Amino acid sequence: MEGSPAGPIKVGVIADQTGPLSFMGIADANVAKMVIDEINAGGGLLGEQVELCLEDSETTDSAAEACATKLVKQDQVDVVFGGIYSSTRQAIKGPAVVDGKTLYIYPEQYEGQESDPLIFCTGPVPAQQVDPLIPWLMQETGAKKFALPSADYIWPRVLNEKVRQVVAANRGEIVEEDYHPLDHTDYAETVGKIMSSGAEVVFNTIVPPGLTPFMQQLHDAGFTERGGQLVCTYFDENCLGLVPPEQVEGLYGCLDYYQDAGDPFSKELLDRYDKLFPDSAMFTGGSACSGMYRGLRLWESAVREAGSLDQEEVIRALDHAKIAVGPGGPAEMVPGQHHVRMNMYIGQVRNGALEIVESLGAVDPDERTVEAHSIAQV
Repeated sequence: MEGSPAGPIKVGVIADQTGPLSFMGIADANVAKMVIDEINAGGGLLGEQVELCLEDSETTDSAAEACATKLVKQDQVDVVFGGIYSSTRQAIKGPAVVDGKTLYIYPEQYEGQESDPLIFCTGPVPAQQVDPLIPWLMQETGAKKFALPSADYIWPRVLNEKVRQVVAANRGEIVEEDYHPLDHTDYAETVGKIMSSGAEVVFNTIVPPGLTPFMQQLHDAGFTERGGQLVCTYFDENCLGLVPPEQVEGLYGCLDYYQDAGDPFSKELLDRYDKLFPDSAMFTGGSACSGMYRGLRLWESAVREAGSLDQEEVIRALDHAKIAVGPGGPAEMVPGQHHVRMNMYIGQVRNGALEIVESLGAVDPDERTVEAHSIAQV
């Protein structure tokens, strides 16, 4: 895997192409195909073609773990991309990073705190979502009381810690918080608590497949009719297709990309994707498409700068890699942090469509530093 390639450069991508997250994972697979094809059409990398090794993680962590094992041991890929759920990232990390010592790029918005010399993250983290969104929301709406209905895994639990901190710092309070299995469907008790708690904001971290029944039951209880605010940081255009629009009218999110982004490259990229994959899963931010595109291009830039596939050299270049254009705007790795400084946007569902209501500009991830010396020890 070191030095000049002796054959095709292999990029492993793990995507949930079946199962409850297939409406997101198919889009991620499409993005990987599109970018790899474009790299090859432009002459490849280091004089070689790039081979996409695409695996279906089936929206189960056990399948994702098996995919990572195959990609590293059998296919001997040069880099691994993929994962949506944070638990899936952890499942991939074992065979790919801990055992396989292979560079892994995680594209989804997540709870932050991943700090490993072999892992780079190209989606937003709490400092880029919660930190700007909650004070803005409280200022705009006057809301002070928050409910935190949540899925029971690492992302909601860690993200909610940040939510509690930011709400308290802005003189608000958490009046309800509970956790459910990912496939939970009966939210009557949770909705009842929300309605009786006086919550003015529901900050939702319930994820598909639980998202659909929760939104239905919360809507039926009249939460938004009484003036309640919905917030879901990952909610994007793909998610909008899962629920009747009246159930999420007014919902706020905060992502690195919405299809409403007005910069010329974002518009051209979306048009190119839609022409390549008509009637397929949509190119969206919350589905990790933006992070997948960004990650592949940053990795490509790093390989070109390194001039080889030597993993340590690629990592050294990736640590400060930049792209001048991308979904939502330019992006760059913050040296030492293995996370990306990128443009962020507050979006809102208005009349059944997601619109950008506030452009936040480039926002730092504010993650802890990965010790540089530890890279050489891997």
